[in-house]
Amino acid sequence: MAAEPPEAIARRLGLAGARDLVLHLPLRYQDETRLTPLDQARPGQEIQVEGVILHAEVQPRPRRQLVAEIGEDADSPRRLFFRLLHFYPSQVAQLRPGARVRLLGEVRPGFFGAEMVHPQLRVIRGDTPLPETLTPVYPAVAGLSQNAIRKAVAAALRDGDLSDTLPAAMVEARGMPGFGAALDHLHHPPPGADLALLENRLDPAWRRLKFDELLAQQLSLRLAARRRHALVAPPLADDGGLSERLLAALPFPLTAAQRRALGEIRRDLARPHPMNRLLQGDVGSGKTLVAALSVLPALAARSQAAVMAPTEILAEQLHLKFHEWLTPLGFKVAWLAAALKGKAKRQTLADIAAGDVDVAVGTHALFQTGVAFRNLTLTVVDEQHRFGVGQRLALREKGNLPPLPAGEGSTPHLLMMSATPIPRSLAMSYYADLDVSVIDELPPGRTPITTKVLSLARRDEVIGRLRDYCLSGAQAYWVCPLVEESEKLQLKAAEESHAELTATLPELAIGLVHGRMKAEEKAAVMAAFKAGGLNLLVATTVIEVGVDVPNAALMVIEHAERYGLAQLHQLRGRVGRGQRESTCLLLYGDPLSETAKQRLRIIKENTDGFAIAREDLHLRGPGEFLGARQSGLPMLRFADLETDLDLLETARGLADDLIARHPDIVDRHLDRWLPRGLDYLRA
Repeated sequence: MAAEPPEAIARRLGLAGARDLVLHLPLRYQDETRLTPLDQARPGQEIQVEGVILHAEVQPRPRRQLVAEIGEDADSPRRLFFRLLHFYPSQVAQLRPGARVRLLGEVRPGFFGAEMVHPQLRVIRGDTPLPETLTPVYPAVAGLSQNAIRKAVAAALRDGDLSDTLPAAMVEARGMPGFGAALDHLHHPPPGADLALLENRLDPAWRRLKFDELLAQQLSLRLAARRRHALVAPPLADDGGLSERLLAALPFPLTAAQRRALGEIRRDLARPHPMNRLLQGDVGSGKTLVAALSVLPALAARSQAAVMAPTEILAEQLHLKFHEWLTPLGFKVAWLAAALKGKAKRQTLADIAAGDVDVAVGTHALFQTGVAFRNLTLTVVDEQHRFGVGQRLALREKGNLPPLPAGEGSTPHLLMMSATPIPRSLAMSYYADLDVSVIDELPPGRTPITTKVLSLARRDEVIGRLRDYCLSGAQAYWVCPLVEESEKLQLKAAEESHAELTATLPELAIGLVHGRMKAEEKAAVMAAFKAGGLNLLVATTVIEVGVDVPNAALMVIEHAERYGLAQLHQLRGRVGRGQRESTCLLLYGDPLSETAKQRLRIIKENTDGFAIAREDLHLRGPGEFLGARQSGLPMLRFADLETDLDLLETARGLADDLIARHPDIVDRHLDRWLPRGLDYLRA
């Protein structure tokens, strides 16, 4: 069968083309440059040996296997066995007594003495020389052998362009090897190379490639920011006194941090190019109010705003807040989500298209086909990390529909919000084209929350204490286990928990809320809980965000080990909103994985969202933290944001200089590192 061409192998590996095979770097290496004498073969070592087949046979029991014995020659007393559990008839024919073989594998004690199980095996003919460099082991996919990948990579290295995109002086000034030299070292390290440095990606050659990757990321984000600044957006400079009217109706003042963030947003909105700002703040810091105040200049200009949330219950909560604050000012706030059907949905869509709706609040339904705005000038995206980049981009494109008077396309301003604080290294990399505002203080009156971690074996004891707690006049949440595989199973778990608690605690009024309920049913239950008509609320994660009941000061989370850190922190943020001492009980089921143990330790020891976010990034990596694995955002393949922060800072410093003075270098560098282009970086 003919070997696959490098282009086909590159596609199977998920690369853009054959030239990208040079950046398909090894995971680890095998040392085939030397032979270990058989008398020095020690159990636990991975070594390469060479010898003559003395005996080989297929044994049918206990399982069919090919067992062979080798010696350094036919008369040598030094012997080693090897076993092949999967083999072909051709191998049986090859491994006849007298054949010379090379084996690479781990030595272990066996029934007859030292042995290797399923070693890498080559039949040696004549004087076959040993390799002169370490043998790379590449990331692979099913059906693609290491040999095929090695040949394809070797062809790409031989035929490809390995010239440096950066001037030699620039590279040398930073103490790094050239691009071609770095690649040669990583694909073919010399014997004696420090394997620990190579495999932990700390070798100078690795640092060069990580720097190049980070530089490409910084260049692409800087260019995205420049393109945004070249776009036209309507300046929204004044709200005609609407802010003063809204704030006068509130029973509390803004915090200093809220005022500072609002001022930064207002300055952006007043400019004639699109705002691209991230508003981040911990759970309960008052981001929603800042967002509502931010839309007022758009409404004063007789244009529209869109507010998007990742879940229906959060969209409902936002709708309630925006309705409560903006309706008295004379504006119409509409809700649009998948749950809205038939005539009501058609009427809402028609009102949005006609411009009769001032603020449309909804889920991803806001950017589905068929939703058209008459004059959208501001988009607010809440919990932005839970949307894919492509989804955020689709909503922004809605603003390109109405023309400006000069005939140019208009791009809406974009405000993103997150209660999951972005660690500094992420802000410097994936959010480098964003302006960031931070609300770093909580409103007065928030009480500290004590977090306790308990085994589910103490569940009955917890229920008993819950009875006493609720009968004392306080309210509590009982959060049901997360069942990722099926919404139906999660619903069943919630209904079973509600039925059990209702039967066990007949003296308490217990409500149930979950994602499959109709909007009006959920709203009724939440209203009853907020009014004090319910002692206990059994819920799924629908209460994760946007729920504010000051008298609820206890939360029990069942199977807390199934939740991520951000979710646990968000859920816990539902308590501690009043004067009562607040507690969050995390019930876990055994056995606990090491990662689950770490998550529960982190959430128990930390109440600061920024500290939790840093730990979360460390545990999960940037792809999952950002919600970007499925979004199309090019993730870093080689660099690590924690260990390579110094390289990131150097790349940041160089990016602006290259864009300003060396556009040819920028083009060549991005062509190598981002061959699929920069489309998603616009989001």
